[in-house]
Amino acid sequence: MENTNKNYTIAIDGGAATGKSVLARGIAKKLNILYLDTGAMYRAAGLYFLDRGLEFNEKNINKHIDNIDVKLEYENGITKVYLNNVEVTDRIRTSKASMGASDVSKFLPVREKLLYLQREMAKGQNVVLEGRDVTTVVFPNATLKIFLTATPDIRAIRRQRDLAKRGEIKDAEIVKEELLRRDLQDTTRKESPLKKAEDAIEIDTTLLTNDDTVDMVIDLLKERVEINA
Repeated sequence: MENTNKNYTIAIDGGAATGKSVLARGIAKKLNILYLDTGAMYRAAGLYFLDRGLEFNEKNINKHIDNIDVKLEYENGITKVYLNNVEVTDRIRTSKASMGASDVSKFLPVREKLLYLQREMAKGQNVVLEGRDVTTVVFPNATLKIFLTATPDIRAIRRQRDLAKRGEIKDAEIVKEELLRRDLQDTTRKESPLKKAEDAIEIDTTLLTNDDTVDMVIDLLKERVEINA
């Protein structure tokens, strides 16, 4: 349990399948703080367009952005995702939804709207959040900034395993190609590209267990704020 009079923010960036979500959930559980899943919010926004068969272009973004509302609710240790008051927690975890998140995140109106929602949800709370620009744009003054990396092969195996749990069977090489394609799109996009913040601490998770990484980050947090964990 955390025990401090000052609110803190743990921000985690990194490419797809580097372990961001697992790490954030582990920290939230151990410290009993809010896990603000920004990636899920972009997946939900992308799902809005995918469900309607709309192309990801400036015209459609501007026409529909005001119709998109994304909320996160922490229930029984699980972050549930709602798109316009309909739960989409499981639906956003497909490969198609992942690319949809990358497609929709290229547009400034989407980023501005979700940025506002993210900051509103984090007000007055201790939070851990992960994404692709949370250390550079969403919370540039975060208490602790982490940038995760891992080898492409390990990342592909992790993503393949996650997809299989949801009934989506894919060859590891195809998964790796998709991950590298998304990395290229995310690091070269005009709006808020994925990059390591100057003051972020880089952690290579290739050979680390989830528990190892959680403990490492909490130890780093203890150097900055007074907590009991």
